[in-house]
Amino acid sequence: MEPALLNEVPSLDLADFTSGDAQRKEQFVKDLGAAFTNIGFVAIKNHGLSDALRNDLYENVKQFFSQPDDVKKKYEFPELFGQRGYIGKGKETAKGFKVADLKEFYHVGQPEPVGQMPSNIFPEEFPDFKKYTLEVYHTFENTGKTLLRAIAIYLDLPEDYFEDKVKNGDSLLRALHYFPIPNPELVPEGAVRAAAHGDINLITLLMGASAEGLEVLRRDGEWIAITALPDQIVVNVGDMLDRLTNHKLKSTIHRVVNPPREKMGTSRYSIPFFMHPRADMDLTSLESCVTAEQPKLYTDMTAGEFLDERLRELGLKK
Repeated sequence: MEPALLNEVPSLDLADFTSGDAQRKEQFVKDLGAAFTNIGFVAIKNHGLSDALRNDLYENVKQFFSQPDDVKKKYEFPELFGQRGYIGKGKETAKGFKVADLKEFYHVGQPEPVGQMPSNIFPEEFPDFKKYTLEVYHTFENTGKTLLRAIAIYLDLPEDYFEDKVKNGDSLLRALHYFPIPNPELVPEGAVRAAAHGDINLITLLMGASAEGLEVLRRDGEWIAITALPDQIVVNVGDMLDRLTNHKLKSTIHRVVNPPREKMGTSRYSIPFFMHPRADMDLTSLESCVTAEQPKLYTDMTAGEFLDERLRELGLKK
């Protein structure tokens, strides 16, 4: 029997998992698994990110994006395929869409790069930008590892299954600016802040945005608005985890819609953390997730191969 359709994402408390109480931990794992098999999204409190740190980061992000284009473009390096530094307006187009999203963003990656990973690039005009993005990166990386432990238990894997796969992983902190549109009538037909898409990675951790607009596509084709309470972050399944679990855990399509016409002249800021494994992780679907009722859906590939394929589809890599 199909699980019930949800009108909002379930809310969970990460302290239940880390409390040392076996019963609370078990219930958290069960509830997280139920949310991820149903709608692919959950709201989490006690995630380790303080209000002060979130506010400091947003202030620095707003400061950077308020700079003239010639300042921002100093930190744009096309040869990095959008994996580090600034990515300008009109550069990313969602898979299957012809019109670029109405956004610009800045990527901060693994602070301790290994192998082929590029080093981070930081705007020298704003030293605090580096300080706060790295602090949030480390916070969310730790929170993500804790959530992956819960996911591993739900999948009947060893609790530390993901640990070596995400150590020095390819995770990205993305500071997003959905810029004001002073002349909405000049926007290309079909252009939105973020067209419908699934995330590439294992899981995404998203702190509260500066304005509403995030919507999730439910199983029945209905779009529902997602808003986290001030003390929550929103966490969702990415395509890599969907592949690994043969669509048992659902990477759900979501989008950021344009605001009402009277608010088109305002900015929206959002900061997701995309938790990636290292490029060599094997995403072959787990045998336990392949059954007669749910035959294998995906071809075998590594995380690096999958990321490369998606960067080309997004137009960031030619």
